[in-house]
Amino acid sequence: MARKPGTQPQPTLAIDHDAIRDLAKLLDETGLSEIEFERDGVSIRVARHLQGATVWTRAAEGAAAPAAIAAAAPSEAIAKEPAQHPGLVASPMVGTAYRGPAPGSPPFVEVGGQVKIGETLIIIEAMKTMNQIPAPRSGTVSQILVEDGQPVEYGEPLMIIE
Repeated sequence: MARKPGTQPQPTLAIDHDAIRDLAKLLDETGLSEIEFERDGVSIRVARHLQGATVWTRAAEGAAAPAAIAAAAPSEAIAKEPAQHPGLVASPMVGTAYRGPAPGSPPFVEVGGQVKIGETLIIIEAMKTMNQIPAPRSGTVSQILVEDGQPVEYGEPLMIIE
């Protein structure tokens, strides 16, 4: 295929499957939930979603700080801060949240709706990839904390399932 004069050839991205496997094995060995490695300008990030483990929230200084999810009964503090609710579903990635499968279609879930474990709750688009976010537990959706098309951050509360 001929290229236009004055254009540069596109570099091909070689995926280092062995490095990804090694990083995934390191996650299992150390109990970490996420690890990132960079070499020669190529960055590899491996993460796993742990149900009910830790949610990352922004501290007052702007740095990330872990906040353990409480398993106790909801209190007034939990009602004010969704990140402390035991039924929290947090965003596992940075991207754009979509409540339905396509523009103009009904959302996957509504407040008051029943969900089963593994059922799609929302889609997060990250780097042109649509990632379905499954329900980590069965229950009733009591709060939806994001709007359709809203940008979300890693660890940001998406909804509450009770």
